[in-house]
Amino acid sequence: MALIEGIKIRNFRSLRDVTLGKTWQDRQRKSLTPLTVVVGKNGVGKSSLFDAFGFLADCLTFGVDEACHRNGRGGFERLRSGGSEDNIEFEIYYRESSNERPITYELSIGTDHHGRPIVASERLRQRRRGQKTGWPFSFLELNNGSGKVWSGTALAESEKPDDYLKEETNETQQINLEGAHRLGVATLGNLKDHPRIAKFRRFIEGWYLSYFTPDAARDIPRAGPQRHLNRIGDNLGNFVQFMEREHPKKFKNVLSEIADKIPGIQNIDTEPSPDGRLLLRFWSEGFDTPFYAQQISDGSLKLFAYMLLLEDPDPAPFICIEEPENGLYHKLLDTLVEEFRASASGKKGDSQLFVTTHQPYLVDSLAPEEVWILEKQHDGFSTLTRASNYPEVVAMVEEGIPLGSLWYSDHIDSRL
Repeated sequence: MALIEGIKIRNFRSLRDVTLGKTWQDRQRKSLTPLTVVVGKNGVGKSSLFDAFGFLADCLTFGVDEACHRNGRGGFERLRSGGSEDNIEFEIYYRESSNERPITYELSIGTDHHGRPIVASERLRQRRRGQKTGWPFSFLELNNGSGKVWSGTALAESEKPDDYLKEETNETQQINLEGAHRLGVATLGNLKDHPRIAKFRRFIEGWYLSYFTPDAARDIPRAGPQRHLNRIGDNLGNFVQFMEREHPKKFKNVLSEIADKIPGIQNIDTEPSPDGRLLLRFWSEGFDTPFYAQQISDGSLKLFAYMLLLEDPDPAPFICIEEPENGLYHKLLDTLVEEFRASASGKKGDSQLFVTTHQPYLVDSLAPEEVWILEKQHDGFSTLTRASNYPEVVAMVEEGIPLGSLWYSDHIDSRL
């Protein structure tokens, strides 16, 4: 299971300089947990933190110029922290699996002389096998679209299960990309000569950021199975159809679990309409005819979608969900956290989950090391603190006081 152990963000909106988990230069910090939840009041930057991951993924897919304008971001200057003339920077510290050496990816985005955003610098590095000290080995270094790359040769997994690549040689290739508007990992990650870069690209491409809305899920799509739930959820019926056809046992178990959690729901299936669209049907106790997605409550539809997402047979390595509590009955939040943790821990799935919330009832089900508090300071910029960094909070949780109650009563956020 791939795991982001830490991420550092600089000059991105209100996130002038924040770090979650550990980084290469600060490895004494504790890693992010498989389930990470960020709490905070309105306006402190939770949406900015969530969008930082979306921005990174969009940079890979569309290039930095388009990424700065997608989803209403408004361009580079709207993204760069107010008053700053420095580049927007990210550092990701992650492992492909628990027995592999950590990889660091560093990205700096600035502007050219026309004011257009460009990749100012980019680096991927990892310590070589047997290397105990010193800086990690850089196998990609680019500045303004030019630089060096070291190639490695793929090994069969059966030969080296804990080290999937031969070490890079000391021979380098000079790289000159056509421009500095696309990430080097996006371009070089398509080439078989750079399998380590390709694997990192696939990791980022596999991120799932949920922009699910019940109204989108109520759309009636064209019939036909689809392998994954998309970001807004308007193919929910297609994903149901895929699970129903290709993984009937797993799907039956999901339906059974959902029926236990949503009072009155007995079964869920699909029905093709005469014009080739797909209808999602919910069979409720006491009724001989089904309810359709258009008639189901927002909360029930959202819980069903999240639970189905976590049962994906080929799950995303990293899933971000913003404020999943919206529309859910508060007593269902403990159930939702259980599902998140089961997926993140590998008991039911294999995905790292990153969640933002402002609901104390959801926080009640979490441990202090899983929770980060985002606060905005008097200068307008945000800070992040792990709840487990408050010894008195840890002590009170160990005494049986729920963490959400402590947050609500200002023990871990005096500004709320």
